[in-house]
This record gives sequence, C-alpha cells and structure tokens, in this order.
Amino acid sequence: MIMLITGGSGCGKSSFAEQMLSLYPGERCYIATMQVADAESEKRVQRHRAQRSHLNMITLECPRNIGSCQIPKDGTVLLEDLPNLLANEMFGGGHPEHILSDIQKLANRSRHLFIVTNDVFSDGITYSEETMLYMKTLSRLDADIAEMADVAVELVYSIPIVLKGTLKEQTICRKEFVR
Repeated sequence: MIMLITGGSGCGKSSFAEQMLSLYPGERCYIATMQVADAESEKRVQRHRAQRSHLNMITLECPRNIGSCQIPKDGTVLLEDLPNLLANEMFGGGHPEHILSDIQKLANRSRHLFIVTNDVFSDGITYSEETMLYMKTLSRLDADIAEMADVAVELVYSIPIVLKGTLKEQTICRKEFVR
C-alpha cells in the first residue's frame, strides 16, 4: 500500500504520517530527507526525532538517492519528505529524474509506504525561474505519486481529508495526531 500525505506547512502531516505508521505491525523505517544546513533545520530535525522516539523504528538519514536505502523487506516505511528530497536532488548535485523510480523501488521492497509532501502552491507569488521549475517539478511528482498511490490524504487544520482511496483507520481521533 502506498499513501501520499499532503497539506500546508504546520498542518500536522508528520504527526498524522507517524500515527499511520504506528498502526502497522512489523519492522518500521523512517527515511529522513532533510539536509541539515543551519540552526533552524537542526531544531526541526531534533523536534521530529523527539516526536517519533516512541515509534520503535529504524531511522535512515538519506537526503538523496533514496532508492539505495536498505529498508527492511516487507516493512513499513515513512518517507519524510518529498519537497526536501527534490530540493536536495535538484540543487545538491543529485538526480531528480530518478526520484519516481526510486520511490517505486521503495514501494516494491516494503509492504506499506507513506510519503509526506507539502502544498507549496497556494501563496500566489511568482518566484524566480529556478524556484518555479522546482515547484513545477514537485507538482508533477506529487501528481505521479498520487496516481500510483492507493490512498491520498490532505491534512487541513490537522483534519485528514481523503482525496483517493479509503482510510481503514477511520477510528483515529484527530486529537491523537495533532502536533
């Protein structure tokens, strides 16, 4: 099963994804794509580590080339997050054209794959050509992954809105995953 989880900044995507991950038995793996570049990103990484410390999972720091991650066979994997991965691949000497096939590799090796992305398209601002290319590429990736996903969910004010498929975990109370 592949689940794509999207929403705006600070809407509870990470907490929701981690809650979903915790519902599935077996080995769990968290693929962290954030490349620590400054004190602010270090704080975010520390917050996310503390937030998921109780989930009993392997954490793999992998800012690029996620297809090479050694994930547990038939485990449950959380990829956090697609926008960071794309930025690392596009602007850090990677290969953004391999992201979709790398995600397919992860999906083929895992039983459940949760992918967190971000809605960066709602502000209506025109950015530089380079940033607009990044946003267009992210939009295409999001659409392609949503097409391959079994379930797509948007978090709005920490409320999951199912865009595709169904959540069998309908009993989850919103308060359980609010940041």
